Amino acid sequence: MESLVENRWFAALLTIAVGCACGLLAKRIKVPAGYMIGAFVGVSALSISTGVAWLPTEVRTGVQIVAGAFVGCSLERSDLLRMRGSVRPLLLMLCTFLALNLVLGFAMSAVSSMDLRTALMCAVPGGINDTPIVAAAMGANGPDVTVMQLIRQVLGIGAFPIMIAAFDRALDRRGRPDPGTRDTAAADAKREKSKQRSATSTVVALAVAVAAGVLGRLSGVPGLTFTASIVAVSVLKLAFDFAYIPKWVKKACQLVAGCYLGTLLTAEGLAGLADLIVPAIILIVGYTANCFITGKLESRLFGYGRKEGMLIASPAGASDMALIMEDLRVQNVDVVIMQVLRAAVVMALFPQIVNIVCFALGG
Repeated sequence: MESLVENRWFAALLTIAVGCACGLLAKRIKVPAGYMIGAFVGVSALSISTGVAWLPTEVRTGVQIVAGAFVGCSLERSDLLRMRGSVRPLLLMLCTFLALNLVLGFAMSAVSSMDLRTALMCAVPGGINDTPIVAAAMGANGPDVTVMQLIRQVLGIGAFPIMIAAFDRALDRRGRPDPGTRDTAAADAKREKSKQRSATSTVVALAVAVAAGVLGRLSGVPGLTFTASIVAVSVLKLAFDFAYIPKWVKKACQLVAGCYLGTLLTAEGLAGLADLIVPAIILIVGYTANCFITGKLESRLFGYGRKEGMLIASPAGASDMALIMEDLRVQNVDVVIMQVLRAAVVMALFPQIVNIVCFALGG
């Protein structure tokens, strides 16, 4: 028994060491979501080649709690104040993303060997660092979700900016200039971030996240650990402005999440990744169509500029959006705020909607 325990701890230390080395390397060479993807690839290779990779399942719970705390801390009071006049555009964005999530999930499940829960989680427009670990906790195939979320992330930060710029230039050449921005007076305004950076606020935020996450875990509802952590820390941040998670904690969480997901990929699972080709095509087509259609609706119904509307409907993350906006010469901070709110709402609610759908259908 003692030898078995020692071997497990050796495997855990080796897993973390390999994952951290590969995650840091991937980040250095600027791979999208490098910490998590690098750790995932490195530990997956270790798992497939040796079968030694291992981490205790409690790690998954810890990662969900810390990731939920970080998502909760990403909201600012100024976000809610500024978006009071933009509730309808935000609701349109969220409703279309939910409809897209369900349509793509059912479509991918129908044309592949994916179970419905995995397919729906593959299509969740949430964070690449959060969604796979929540999916694994819900009983979905974590490696499949990781690969599909990476495709969505690359699509959002790589292909979509080029596509949006090309589409905008093509319409300009046809004599159809961009109608401008919905709120010209506020377009150059900066997002006001909390100045709270104390170690005490970090300890309190993590303590609140742990308490809420453990209650969510004890409820037995899949994915509620993460959701409860987000909600609790969001309340702490918005009501009391006393929640702060340093970036290094997020980076460590991403590395550990990648390591854990890598331990789930086996040689048999690797062979199954070839089955993701058709679902990946469906995902790409769906998100591309949504970018054009929802972007057009945001522009026509609410007066956003053409590029602004398409960026609102883009599957890129909020942190990536600032760089994309700069490249496209879009300055309206509403776009970033809507992406921040989208990430928080999607990760808090969409996994639970997936639970409801799968429970209703017996999945």
